[in-house]
Amino acid sequence: MDASTLYAVEYKSGDVADLQGFFADLVRCETRLYNALNDRLRERHGIVTSQFEFLRFLREHPGARVADLAAEFAIGAGATSKSADRLEKQGWIVRRTNPADRRSSLLALTDDGSRLLDAAEATFTEGLSELVEGALDRSATAAAARALRRLRSALERDQVGTPTG
Repeated sequence: MDASTLYAVEYKSGDVADLQGFFADLVRCETRLYNALNDRLRERHGIVTSQFEFLRFLREHPGARVADLAAEFAIGAGATSKSADRLEKQGWIVRRTNPADRRSSLLALTDDGSRLLDAAEATFTEGLSELVEGALDRSATAAAARALRRLRSALERDQVGTPTG
């Protein structure tokens, strides 16, 4: 038995998966896509991918709290709060007192943040399309998206990888 057999899992269907290889491919693809999009966003709009994602989340969830962002991105509340501080300093978001809990703030995009997001979204979508469509056809992209959505849903449901701090 060679080393690759030790890390393979056979499913009831008869399919065999190299889970360590799957993990390595998943992480390396995410890193390369993230870095490539980060470079484009920084060059064209002066923001990085994490800022783009925060702004996009706030557009889709107006009035979100720092805790909501932290939960969505599976990062600590302290790091999330510092990121929100930077966005606020740039004038892209505002914090408003939460009327239901004065200890927390509600976050919202400013008009400048909304304009920035609209412009950056075109760059992001164009870049991601080029990178993915250059390697995968529509069918493979759709299948990968479905598989990753299912995996993410299961991990989130079971609160796997949720930061403790």
